[in-house]
Amino acid sequence: MSASISCKDALDAIRRGERLPADVVRQLGEEQPGDFFQTIIEGLADSFNPADAAAYEEMMTAWIPPRPRVAPEIPELVEAVYVLSRVTLGADIKITSSILSAAKKHFGATIFFVGNRKSAELFASDASISWLEADYPRSGPVSHRIQFAHDLQRRLDRPASIVIDPDSRMTQLGLVPVCEPKRYFHFPSRTADSAANLSQLVRDWTWDTFGESGQAYIAPRPVPEKTADPFATLSLGVGQNHAKRVGGEFETKLIRKLGEKFRTIWIDRGAGGEEATRVTEAANASGYMDRVRFWEGSFAGFASLISQSAFYAGYDSAGQHAAAASGVPLVTFFAGAPSARFRDRWSPAGSGRIEVIDGSSMPPEACLERLSALLE
Repeated sequence: MSASISCKDALDAIRRGERLPADVVRQLGEEQPGDFFQTIIEGLADSFNPADAAAYEEMMTAWIPPRPRVAPEIPELVEAVYVLSRVTLGADIKITSSILSAAKKHFGATIFFVGNRKSAELFASDASISWLEADYPRSGPVSHRIQFAHDLQRRLDRPASIVIDPDSRMTQLGLVPVCEPKRYFHFPSRTADSAANLSQLVRDWTWDTFGESGQAYIAPRPVPEKTADPFATLSLGVGQNHAKRVGGEFETKLIRKLGEKFRTIWIDRGAGGEEATRVTEAANASGYMDRVRFWEGSFAGFASLISQSAFYAGYDSAGQHAAAASGVPLVTFFAGAPSARFRDRWSPAGSGRIEVIDGSSMPPEACLERLSALLE
């Protein structure tokens, strides 16, 4: 097979059962890492198909030698529990926070959240969680990202400690060791052969592993909201994946619907740039700009506002998981999912009222009609 193969062609070949030569895989991962991760790695992981998970592990032997599976054991003495970040904010709320919750119940030890500042801020007001800064490189060749895990091992491989891995990109989904195998607990999020939501799968896993079921939560530093009236929060961010958006004038009309119901609508402007311009134009066109307040700070700050709001709306993003973890009624317009199983796995789950509207199959006006019914 030619080393000039595209990432899309490589993914197609893998799914046909072909084994790519190691030099071809390495060339793609070193010279085209962005496309390699977005097309091949995410393509195999997001299917939640055990066969794709096995194909991923086989492909990654181009960098990571296979190692035997070792059943972990909880040591008699545990002084430190290191829980790795999933790297993305939404996954750290939906999955990692549930593991933190279970670890706090089970272990009388120092619980460390290992991740970057943005994710750590989600738990900043939880005095029972310590932060170990580890900023995984989300760009650059595969070899550099693997080296990050090797460097992390020197910080985590400590006596009287364990590492809990929620299937983190830090370890390349459980492939790069970061501690002695007997003290390493890996949640295999991609291999369960069921349609269950990830929230349920991780609760089941922590119960089976530690005898405790956690609960997704957030604990950011509070951002006081002074309005006495119920208010809504809204996120239209898509992380540069515009397939997640609903087309036409949907965003403008969505803000209008919320403006008719609430005196205040907090809208996240995200990191600026195209997203900020887009949501500002939609708010201006809605006719309810006087009710809109824009959030331009950290996501943790916006998550605090979400937790205080009476209603949340948005696309498939971290905001929906913050609302679900806070028990806030929410509607999410879930468009652009690569598969039905992906949507089943990643749909928000929590104690409040949750409505997931399929923004891919329903036209914009039908999505808005569903929203109107929910707001009545």
